[in-house]
Amino acid sequence: MYMYRKVTAYLQQWKVSKYRKPLIIQGARQVGKTYAILEFARKQYDNVAYFNFQTDETLAATFAESIRPSYLLPILSHISGQTITRGNTLIVFDEIQLCQKALTSLKYFCEEAPEYHVIAAGSLLGVAVNREKYAFPVGKVDRYTMYPMDMEEFLLACGEEELIARIRACFTENSPLPAALHEAALRRYRQHLAVGGMPEAVARFIDTQDYTQVRHILETIQMDYLDDMSKYQDNANEIKKTRLTYGTVAVQLSKKNTRFQYKIIKSGARAAEYENAIEWLVFAGLLSRIYRAEQIQKPLENYKDMDDFKIYLSDMGLLAAQKGIRAEDIFFMEEELADFKGGMTENYVHIQLVQSGFRPYFWRNEKGTKEVDFIVCRKGKLIPIEVKSGDNVASASLNEYIKLFTPAYSIRISEKNFGFENNIKSVPLYAVFCIQDD
Repeated sequence: MYMYRKVTAYLQQWKVSKYRKPLIIQGARQVGKTYAILEFARKQYDNVAYFNFQTDETLAATFAESIRPSYLLPILSHISGQTITRGNTLIVFDEIQLCQKALTSLKYFCEEAPEYHVIAAGSLLGVAVNREKYAFPVGKVDRYTMYPMDMEEFLLACGEEELIARIRACFTENSPLPAALHEAALRRYRQHLAVGGMPEAVARFIDTQDYTQVRHILETIQMDYLDDMSKYQDNANEIKKTRLTYGTVAVQLSKKNTRFQYKIIKSGARAAEYENAIEWLVFAGLLSRIYRAEQIQKPLENYKDMDDFKIYLSDMGLLAAQKGIRAEDIFFMEEELADFKGGMTENYVHIQLVQSGFRPYFWRNEKGTKEVDFIVCRKGKLIPIEVKSGDNVASASLNEYIKLFTPAYSIRISEKNFGFENNIKSVPLYAVFCIQDD
């Protein structure tokens, strides 16, 4: 089945741009990079010359001989069985992190053969570049990070185009969605919590509606990620630390204060022992990390507290699988989930914000008694975002923030319908994708 990915719009702009450079699409394994590239190529080019450095080990030898396009193009044409022509052929280098010289060759495609269209994909590119002495083609490539499918892409895959249009209109107008549609959208939201955004899991869910099959796919992806931790790290102790850190994300999110705590990994654990593990997981695209803003003023990056941060998993389905949460648990929000609901919902909102291009921070008062989940810079203004897992929206933390900093407006995300009251914009959980910076 065909599933629309938002990267397609970016690729269309990239193709026609007079400033086009070779493009690197990076992201965690199995987020759909290759699928999206090849679907785009099928519709936009006469042919595609596809090269995979994982499945064809002889490719690296070709790049070892020379990385000049004048040398490479005839050979690549022969290997692929495709006539590579300017502007009409898309050249695709998949799993490029496995060949350092192929990565470096992008510099020369930019300088010496800009008329050729080249896209490279790398699942663990951030890890590989930091692990090896890579000559990264700085300034000579365009870059795009892909993530698992967001809520809007999930709705599109479910055939909910009309519902999306209604959601977007209500977001703009601050008007409630009709009650029946609101409940239907909340149901889709809960499905997304259970399934997540990994394309294979989403496709299987749509095809079968079987959460057991979906969970099997997610557990397989989890095992692949654990294997990567061994494959891309040489030190057995670091592998162990990375796996331990990854395995405690769900526990971190179960705490009332979701600030990252090293002691949850292991009693007596210190930052110096585990900071490399966290870095590895962030570079691999498996975790995201946000920092506390010490001051609420632009740019927030200047005021982040490097020792006070939170971590979130990259996909909701993987989070549910890691925690062993069943779909029924999510749909009925049973009491057993009481300690985890808030952190799970926070994780979901963070994913949607990052996929919309935001770099969120969070705020906590000096006493440590009040906290606002996210602060984003939207249309040049610092906007607080409070997250609630249900429809109880009382928030002493947001009220204190508003008194201290008088933001232009605030956003509250919950199960409540759209609205705008007391300078607070109410956004339902299923509509976080509507919060954009344009």
